Amino acid sequence: MFYRSNSDGNGGETTWCFSQVKGTLEDDVTEADLISCVEFNHDGELLATGDKGGRVVIFQRDPASKQCVPKKGEYNVYSTFQSHEPEFDYLKSLEIEEKINKIRWLKRKNQAHFLLSTNDKTIKLWKVSERDKRVTGYNTREEGGRPRDPARVTQLRVPTVRPADLMVEASPRRIFANAHTYHINSISLNSDQETYLSADDLRINLWHLEITDQSFNIVDIKPVNMEELTEVITAAEFHPTECNLFVYSSSKGTIRLCDMRAAALCDRHAKLFEEPEDPHARSFFSEIISSISDVKLSNSGRYMMSRDYLGLKVWDLRMETKPVETYPVHEYLRSKLCSLYENDCIFDKFECCWSGDDQRLMTGSYNGFFRVFERGVAGARRGELTLEASRDAAARPRQPLRARKVAATAKRKKDEISVDCLDFNKKILHTAWHPHESIIAVAATNNLFIFQDKF
Repeated sequence: MFYRSNSDGNGGETTWCFSQVKGTLEDDVTEADLISCVEFNHDGELLATGDKGGRVVIFQRDPASKQCVPKKGEYNVYSTFQSHEPEFDYLKSLEIEEKINKIRWLKRKNQAHFLLSTNDKTIKLWKVSERDKRVTGYNTREEGGRPRDPARVTQLRVPTVRPADLMVEASPRRIFANAHTYHINSISLNSDQETYLSADDLRINLWHLEITDQSFNIVDIKPVNMEELTEVITAAEFHPTECNLFVYSSSKGTIRLCDMRAAALCDRHAKLFEEPEDPHARSFFSEIISSISDVKLSNSGRYMMSRDYLGLKVWDLRMETKPVETYPVHEYLRSKLCSLYENDCIFDKFECCWSGDDQRLMTGSYNGFFRVFERGVAGARRGELTLEASRDAAARPRQPLRARKVAATAKRKKDEISVDCLDFNKKILHTAWHPHESIIAVAATNNLFIFQDKF
């Protein structure tokens, strides 16, 4: 496979530059304002974020930004609504957080938009629609909406439709609850656009979008004796084109491909993707850092990307024995695993995403850094970029981002940052890539940074 280093696919050089930042840049940030998921819809016109306060904010592509030359990736607030509220399970004496774990868009079929959002226990289907007209001239109601005295109706009128100020309404159409004992970590729409899966630590359920009171359990790894538990499910996703296939990853660093045509309960996988461990490199932290935090199938459906604590791996679905590509994200942290274990950072769950053409990969790191990799680029480090989502970038709109470098040792060059100076509170856990253009969205605490290429 061949791909031009840092190019747009047309031979032009690509340089990432700052486009927008959403959210306050003040230091005083509440826990509820922290962004917990980011997701573009299928045409990239809308971009949704969920936060720990249970809110969903939808941004819409600015029409003028698409018409100018070169195109700009600028978005404006389209709708904001409260998706989930905090709850309390009295039977288990358990508090259920309102934090939005995942958002998934349905493909658009009419004028309205639909999306799924979930917290730890409950999944909701939301309809987002526009109203720019109003009906006037009712016979049985006053203009303000109050019922009219029938005795005062002396003539019949034909109601008329008139233009009105644009209103965007978000309304819950379905609520899928009471099907998960453990925390939901994934939801994924099937390519048939009629069913979707939801996964928690030990089970994966299959739902129909029209049926809220029943789901089918398609994976169950819960042992009879919980003391025998050796692994948990960390992520799950449907194949983008084959409606019978899905994958799920585990805390033991394995990925299983399942075929729903083989059996109703997919406890037996069709394929198992696992890289053999080097016995010489084994340490106390080996099992923790090999846990897969995210798995994403490519848009073509041939490849699959997995993110563990220190790196990215790309797998060919036709080869189970080892990944076809490996990209170290922050290998310089290997010497810091002990302190990362003590401050719980080693358990952070980084997500990853594909570009629309499947030729580039993106994932996050610490200190506000995120990594972009180009596939198939010859030569060490030629296709790697470390960029930073920072206030400095926001102060220089449309200016190229400066590539950052981290020095793993005490000796560092002029433009490098020492690994000892990294801020582990500035985590880039959630990223998203526009499905057709080189526009990326990066969640940094309570801020949403949008970057685009500049040709």
